[in-house]
Amino acid sequence: MGESLEQFKAAYKRAEKGNDTETYSGVGFESMSQLLAVFTPKRWELIECLKKAGPCSIYALAQSVERNYKNVHTDVNALIELDVIRTDEKKKVFIPWDEIDVRWPLAA
Repeated sequence: MGESLEQFKAAYKRAEKGNDTETYSGVGFESMSQLLAVFTPKRWELIECLKKAGPCSIYALAQSVERNYKNVHTDVNALIELDVIRTDEKKKVFIPWDEIDVRWPLAA
């Protein structure tokens, strides 16, 4: 929470001075098990495949990874809820990011 507030304060100060602000999108998890439950190996595979393929239908994505459509649809919707995957005006899914940065602080 503290890091989010610091990012907000810095962006607010830049905006007050009339400077451009950077868009930031982030998701937080309370535990490593929660992170791994969301970003499963199959979902990482979808993310990587979709980034390489570019915008496509969920059906085409399921075919690309040779998985059941229903399972891919469920995974894609979970990743859409977290803003990892987005949809365009033609209802095609895509990855808007060039990288996903995962930071996990270690106990002192």
